[in-house]
Amino acid sequence: MSARTPERPDRLDRRDWFRQTATLAGGAAVPLLAGACASSEPSSSPAVPAATSGPIIVAPNDGNTVETRSGRVRGFVRQGIFTFKGVPYAASTAGANSFVPPVIPEPWDGVRSAMALGLACPQPFHVPEGRRAGWSHDEEAFMFEWDDGRPGEDCLCVNVWTPGLDAINRRPVMVWIHGGDYTSGSAGELRMYDGESLARRGDVVVVSLNHRLGPLGYMNLIGYGARWADAANLGQLDIIAALEWVRDNIDRFGGDPSNVTVFGQSGGGGKISTLMGMPAARGLFHRAIVQSGSIMRQATPDQSAALADATLRELGIGRASVDRLQHVAVDEIIRAGLRARQRLQPVTPPPGTPGAINWGPTVDGRAVPEPVWNSAAPEVTAAVPMIIGTTLHEFGNSVQSGDPALDAMSFEEAQARLSASYGEKAQAIIDLFQQKVRGISPAEIVCRASGLSWRINAVRQASLKAAQRSAPAFLYLFQWTTPVLDGRPRAYHCAELPFVFANADRCAAMTGGGGDARTLEAQMANAWIAFAHTGSPDHPDLPAWPIFTDADCPTMVFDNRCMVSRNGDREARELFES
Repeated sequence: MSARTPERPDRLDRRDWFRQTATLAGGAAVPLLAGACASSEPSSSPAVPAATSGPIIVAPNDGNTVETRSGRVRGFVRQGIFTFKGVPYAASTAGANSFVPPVIPEPWDGVRSAMALGLACPQPFHVPEGRRAGWSHDEEAFMFEWDDGRPGEDCLCVNVWTPGLDAINRRPVMVWIHGGDYTSGSAGELRMYDGESLARRGDVVVVSLNHRLGPLGYMNLIGYGARWADAANLGQLDIIAALEWVRDNIDRFGGDPSNVTVFGQSGGGGKISTLMGMPAARGLFHRAIVQSGSIMRQATPDQSAALADATLRELGIGRASVDRLQHVAVDEIIRAGLRARQRLQPVTPPPGTPGAINWGPTVDGRAVPEPVWNSAAPEVTAAVPMIIGTTLHEFGNSVQSGDPALDAMSFEEAQARLSASYGEKAQAIIDLFQQKVRGISPAEIVCRASGLSWRINAVRQASLKAAQRSAPAFLYLFQWTTPVLDGRPRAYHCAELPFVFANADRCAAMTGGGGDARTLEAQMANAWIAFAHTGSPDHPDLPAWPIFTDADCPTMVFDNRCMVSRNGDREARELFES
């Protein structure tokens, strides 16, 4: 083991907009189905190319190769989908390449194997002190089946799934950015991230990527010298480097570099939200999907510098010796970052809560020149249409919280919990849900309330995009409840992902699998696919999905019966924006 290897790890007529873009080729109340609704049940699922007969996987020693700008890579074919994993888009971040912008990889001779996932960025889950809380929630672990991967600093790699390698029939490209806030996760962390089914169903090229996380990707060292001027946003710069790799190489994988959709969930959606305000990202993507990730704030230089300074103190590194940081083992850096956060904020706020001290993008005046989504949609990506949405309950469920008592709580207990989170607004929240849902239980009130900040941010992001009057935004709410574990997970954070990736059966521990799940998969995956192809999520098995406007806030509600809700978020917005 080397010294630096851790031990473990957007009022615009729809037709006008599509005419403008025809040459081309990123909380709150829940919509409670108030107002006029249009609904649809699928008449038939669009045809999915059938798998060919013969072997499921073909991996010859001399075939399935692609010449990238850096060298030739060899992948494999699984049921007609060419797959390449762990392809470098930048050099290793070890040693002299640490805490500086990504470097183009050195070309290699011969053929590089791209058969398995690459290394994951070292992160808290790879050290004992940062053990994933979900592993102590047996039911959550059963559902998610995480794979935290093999850690290593040579982690800047992409995975590609494509129906064909021909350069003539270029396909839309969908680039997935994983969640995990800005501190954890990888492109291979969850089975639902596998892009094979989506590529096959949509005739698209799917790309996923790893990037630097936590202190390795977001440590603000601006005050320590010009050499470290970009260190505060390296994770974002890595993503831009990956998108540059897509621009320069994806045609060789049958993809169209002039039609790239970025999509991400949770922290991945947050990264996209920030990416949309970064000048260096201009022109690298043409559509954006933000799923439960409308994180519209970035740290100020003072805020992120405080966390960086505390981390360096934990490492015994002063201003005069900051160069030593490139020689410290990454597991020690991760541990120091955990201790620094604990000292600065002993009690960690719930996910999505403003004020949490954590690693993430900084408004550094360079890569992120000004606050993104602060009061307006970013001009850098004004022409980029968006899909934006959340799940109904987000983290509000007894499975992800590891809190069995939640489902049986009394109204008194619900009042106490909401008062702790929302103060004097607690009773107004209870009244709101009781007016909207007859006979709602105390647990359901608390679980829906947990998604309010997420929802408010998503609606606000759509509102800002609509106000820009350049490209449309489409708003959704995922409220389908899994049958797994008697439905206790509810419409949980991440619940939409198996459907987006067309992996409902593959992730049956999350979806239950079967007919209902497959029907919703067809409706949701095909909407994402249609958006990647045309910039509109409309397709025959959904009611017409209106462009978002503040006048009636139309929202596509994904459930067993998909429908359009109007003004479903109005009361909650009034409550929280008053």
